Amino acid sequence: MTVKLPESIEAYFAAEHDGSPDELAAVFTEKAIVKDAGESLVGHEAIRQWKVDYTQKYGHVTTEPFFVTTENGKTQVTAHVTGNFPGSPVDLRYFFVLAGDKIAELEITV
Repeated sequence: MTVKLPESIEAYFAAEHDGSPDELAAVFTEKAIVKDAGESLVGHEAIRQWKVDYTQKYGHVTTEPFFVTTENGKTQVTAHVTGNFPGSPVDLRYFFVLAGDKIAELEITV
């Protein structure tokens, strides 16, 4: 199932799937916050390194968004994620806060 995503969120999933760490960092604001697996990362360099680290640890991960909704200023995307990581495959929820054409905040949860 294909869902219609806001442009910046679509750019995030494209960069996560096929992009470089720099391409992924570029979809965020300079002071963006990413919360994932109990960690909070702030800024482009931390986000760039996050992609380097999870790619080295888990290899290529496939993410297929199948649900999107917006409430209280956050866009929630639920996606089916497969890869070489414990618990794969799993459906994860991505909570985005957008700022113009960039992502200001992202929290990833089960």
